[in-house]
Amino acid sequence: MEEELIKHIAKSLVANPDAVVVNVIDGEGSAVLELTVDENDLGKVIGKHGRVAKAIRTILQAANVKSGKHIALEILD
Repeated sequence: MEEELIKHIAKSLVANPDAVVVNVIDGEGSAVLELTVDENDLGKVIGKHGRVAKAIRTILQAANVKSGKHIALEILD
């Protein structure tokens, strides 16, 4: 579910939605979502001073409260 949420948000922000890729790395009690976008769209996903990225992480944490699993979002170059 978290993977689809991140894909939807990222595709809404970028100019090239076909380049959005989310990889999930599951761990024990936690997971890491790796978001990759087109290099020209990287600034749109990160935002000024990282504000957009922080907002996406906040939404991800709020959506994941019930599961009790920690999920981290990494935005890859």
